[in-house]
Amino acid sequence: MTRVIAMIPARLGSQRLKQKNLLEIGGVPMIVRAMRKAAALSCFDEVWVNSESDVFGDLAEAEGIPFHKRPAELGGNEATSEHFVHEFLTVHPCDYLVQVHSIAPLVSSPEIVAFTEALLGGAHDTLLSGVNEQIQCMMAGKPLNFSFELMDATQILEPLQRISWSLTGWNAKSYVETFEKGGCATFHGRVGFFPLSRPAGMVVKVDEDYRIVKALAEAGFGA
Repeated sequence: MTRVIAMIPARLGSQRLKQKNLLEIGGVPMIVRAMRKAAALSCFDEVWVNSESDVFGDLAEAEGIPFHKRPAELGGNEATSEHFVHEFLTVHPCDYLVQVHSIAPLVSSPEIVAFTEALLGGAHDTLLSGVNEQIQCMMAGKPLNFSFELMDATQILEPLQRISWSLTGWNAKSYVETFEKGGCATFHGRVGFFPLSRPAGMVVKVDEDYRIVKALAEAGFGA
């Protein structure tokens, strides 16, 4: 039987927006919102919170969610997700891991289920998520999906796939193998892209983001 674990990562010492995982939407901290949403879904065999801080452990315990306390050295700014995901997988073996970011609070339950089903479909070792941006886009002053020679209608443009990290999924075995061989496990193997709704692709990094997602949640998005 295929075993799927959902992991909700959190770090207390965020820099741009202090303790953003603890910011509330509808009176509920974003990290708790993610716990409740993931725990209610039958597509996961287990749901874990992964952090260096006991603050999140206490919240997880109150919600009946198991807590994985990562080593202190993996809780600083210099540690990347590559390291703490690998460390988690060495302790909690599974077939697939779905990382559910609490700072993307407008991901809906149906989107999480559909994303997980796409990951388990077998076509991907890595499944990224984000938003299709179907509008003229540039990089370093040069067009990416259009030409300066034409003014095409936006609806016929090739969409750019903006990765939001709201949800990320991996084949657990190949992730660990790639990491331990010195490769980039985050983008390893057969990489796919799962399109989310625009609200679901919004990630809270700064105060402006928080105020926007809070307003959208109050308008009914992200259920």
